[in-house]
Amino acid sequence: MAGIRLQPEDSDVSQQARAVALSAADLVSDDDRSIAADSWSIKSEYGSTLDDDQRHADAAEALSNANLRAPSDYSSDKEEPDAEAVSSMLGFQSYWDAAYADELSNFREHGHAGEVWFGADVMEVVASWTKALCIDISQGRIPNHVDDVKAEASEQGDKILSSWSVLDIGTGNGLLLQELAKQGFSNLTGTDYSEGAISLARSLANRDGFSNIKFLVDDVLETKLEQEFQLVMDKGTLDAIGLHPDGPVKRMMYWDSVSRLVASGGILVVTSCNSTKDELVQEVESFNQRKSAAAQELEVAKDEESCRDPLFRYISHVRTYPTFMFGGSVGSRVATVAFLRK
Repeated sequence: MAGIRLQPEDSDVSQQARAVALSAADLVSDDDRSIAADSWSIKSEYGSTLDDDQRHADAAEALSNANLRAPSDYSSDKEEPDAEAVSSMLGFQSYWDAAYADELSNFREHGHAGEVWFGADVMEVVASWTKALCIDISQGRIPNHVDDVKAEASEQGDKILSSWSVLDIGTGNGLLLQELAKQGFSNLTGTDYSEGAISLARSLANRDGFSNIKFLVDDVLETKLEQEFQLVMDKGTLDAIGLHPDGPVKRMMYWDSVSRLVASGGILVVTSCNSTKDELVQEVESFNQRKSAAAQELEVAKDEESCRDPLFRYISHVRTYPTFMFGGSVGSRVATVAFLRK
């Protein structure tokens, strides 16, 4: 039920930032802007655009062949189209460039860190839960109930975490990486396609004593990164990508790109307010099926068994978020789900 949202809180984005964001007005209708304003209460960090016509066409064709449903259709308890299925300003780079230009200005003038997307409590839960998960996997355990595992502070645990290479895609102000650093991770990289976001993240990291964190301007949909990472974090990035008018196609591009960024045996942790845990699992299963079919058709795999091996496998999700009852089902405002890369 993560896609069900409360009324939005006041935004820190200035009138000037909103004016810049409205430069996409010819692509976004007044009704869409109204839906975005009413429905997006837990702000995400990242939207993405892609001008590569060929990759867009390839993904659109694959989308048709795979018969991938929109994320809002995955859950059986949703009979009406959800707001997140409608395109929004939040799917455009112009919105985020304006927002982070405003937040960077606020930081320089007043020292404000800006928005903590999903809230500080969720960020702390994600960081501590991910720490416990990584320690378990490093020790050969694939936990079924990570929330029952309390990672003990120890030199061994710190040594384990320091060896993990971590990438935060759509890092925004980079505060999630700071929280991961507090948990013991040290090889940390954050990317965002907004130069303003990266400037803000670097400034905050230097001010707060985390100058070791690396920040790069990079669009996950057309990433220039050649390195693979043992842990890839996504907090709101997939949500915002899905709000673009071409959201379903761009989400497929996202999975293709992320699959190249997560190292074999590595972990992808996705935090979303627009998709439930079951919806994310279904989306990954659809991606696995598409990749498997492509491998068989191209005869890339050496044997039929390897073709059937899923590229990503669900391993766990956060179970400690507050829940509520809606329409006879129990859900939460946020979902955090971990997948293991083959």
